[in-house]
Amino acid sequence: MPVNLRIARAEDVPLIVAMLADDTVAAARQGAYGEEHRAAFEVIDADPANELIVAELDGEVVGTMQLTYIPGISRRGALRMQIEAVRIASELRGRGLGHTMMEWAVERGRARGCALVQLTTDKTRVDAHRFYDSLGFVASHEGYKLALT
Repeated sequence: MPVNLRIARAEDVPLIVAMLADDTVAAARQGAYGEEHRAAFEVIDADPANELIVAELDGEVVGTMQLTYIPGISRRGALRMQIEAVRIASELRGRGLGHTMMEWAVERGRARGCALVQLTTDKTRVDAHRFYDSLGFVASHEGYKLALT
């Protein structure tokens, strides 16, 4: 499956939002494409520490993820990469596209000098846990979140 991974453009955002909404866990909190998504894209796009990525197959956007590069004092000043909002178009799940995207992301982090790649995933996403395990990720920490809105 020849996949092209690239930085997202403004015209990709409605498709990205639709992929994020096509998910049982995230659907209720996502909403339809709107001004807040466009504004968020502009902030992400202007920040060199953030990359909104899309995967294209035959010119169609079929996957997405956000990569954030976080400098830190811990781990002897290590740079880490956070991977968020990984989604594959529902009709293409289970065909290896996610594996390709994650390998690409890890290599991108390595090329930027990251010492660690991290991600969070909802506790109810059992299939995602198996997927990340298969890629060599280790569930080494317990994550906490506090909703502010």
